[in-house]
Amino acid sequence: MFIFKNAWISITRNKGRNILIGAIILVIACACTITLAINNTASDLIDSYSNSYQKELTLSFDRKQMMKDFDTKGEEGREQAKEKFENIASYSVDDVTTFAENDHIESYYYTYSFSLNGNSIEKAEIETESQPGSFGGRPNGKGQNKNSLDFTLNGYSSIESMSEFINGTYTMNEITDNAWDIAFDGNYVFINKELADYNELNLNDKITLEDESGNTYEFEIIGIFEDNEEEDVMMSMFSNSANTIITNANALVSIDNSNDSIKGSINSTFIIDDYENAESIQSDFYEKGLDETYVVQTNQEIAEAGVTSVKNVKSFATTFLIITLLIGGVVLFILNMINIRERKYEIGVFRTIGISKLKLTTQFASELLVVALIALIIGCCFGATMSKSVSNSLLSSEIENSITSRNEMQNNFGGMKERPDGNSENRGGNMPDFNKMSGTPNIQAYDRVDAVVNVTVILELLVIGLSLVFVSSLASMISIQRFSPLTILKERS
Repeated sequence: MFIFKNAWISITRNKGRNILIGAIILVIACACTITLAINNTASDLIDSYSNSYQKELTLSFDRKQMMKDFDTKGEEGREQAKEKFENIASYSVDDVTTFAENDHIESYYYTYSFSLNGNSIEKAEIETESQPGSFGGRPNGKGQNKNSLDFTLNGYSSIESMSEFINGTYTMNEITDNAWDIAFDGNYVFINKELADYNELNLNDKITLEDESGNTYEFEIIGIFEDNEEEDVMMSMFSNSANTIITNANALVSIDNSNDSIKGSINSTFIIDDYENAESIQSDFYEKGLDETYVVQTNQEIAEAGVTSVKNVKSFATTFLIITLLIGGVVLFILNMINIRERKYEIGVFRTIGISKLKLTTQFASELLVVALIALIIGCCFGATMSKSVSNSLLSSEIENSITSRNEMQNNFGGMKERPDGNSENRGGNMPDFNKMSGTPNIQAYDRVDAVVNVTVILELLVIGLSLVFVSSLASMISIQRFSPLTILKERS
């Protein structure tokens, strides 16, 4: 008790020195609190970006792998390569379902495509005397030389697979109120605005398509979209997607199953639990019959690229924290050394009357600990007050980009419409959360201080403060062990 009582007396007696030490620790505590809060914010951002991407695995055709054994410069090599290419076993919708039966695959979606001719509608094209299918010179009239397989039908298994709308290539221009509720089950289609205008079609109109055998298929229009892609197609009036018709995969699979002459293509995406399992998933696919000219690819590089800038901010904050602590620790150590030298006679007296080195060291460490705790508390309060505004200023651009991206995504699928009660709802019906589909993080501003400076930050600050006290106390530990009481008293006399 004597030690702690004497430590308090020493603190109150040497106010100027302890205020200086406290001020230094306060500044360090304030800087550390803000830096730790920035680290905390950066970690939240990294988590938001990481969670904004589903871990996707896709199948791609490896042409290099297939062609490496052939010399395409020679006739024989070209024939062998052609034969091998024609014999490659493509996979089907049933294969995709089989592939998805893997413990590391959480879900999947796909796009199924093939072409049909028009029956009740005509292909969007304007032919000229000089060049059929081009725009220039005097038009001969629309659709006079109708080619086979006029329209490309893309069937999506779910809204998550509609990548053209997700990335903004297509934007929904008109849409029925219940479009997204019925779009993936039944003969419903979205058509390009150019095709709709060309054939004078509107929402809820019905169109008939036919295959090469003359079988007809009727579809109802529930949406009209626009192509936003800037194309450099010489002498062309229409975009490349003018004759693209969007429907659901179930409708196309049903047509395919009823007609052996139709040959469709499939593009599948699997949502996996971890990128590390990609190789084992690929091996499993091969065992289930996938041709080895297909390889798996993931979106890991794209997902990691999104957090690069945030990681740089976190790295800078960590570096700043380390430099602050190093400078602060050195300054405190020097101040404590000066303090010990000024109090050598006091140490000599205490040692002469029998106070042990351990007790003296404890007293000096206690003095610094009390000053440090008071300064840490004040510094933490100041830092916490400022950290909320600092963190929100760092988040402001990310929040703005996040809101803009989500609004653009919403507009691509039809946007919002006002209800009679004044609230808004999705045009076309229910739609899922697009964040994971687009890589758009869901970022919110901090509305409470404890959301930034939480218990973890306070504990980290406490550890930092105690570490500084320990480093500074080394000065007293070393000096007290070296000082001889008789030598001190002789020097004094």
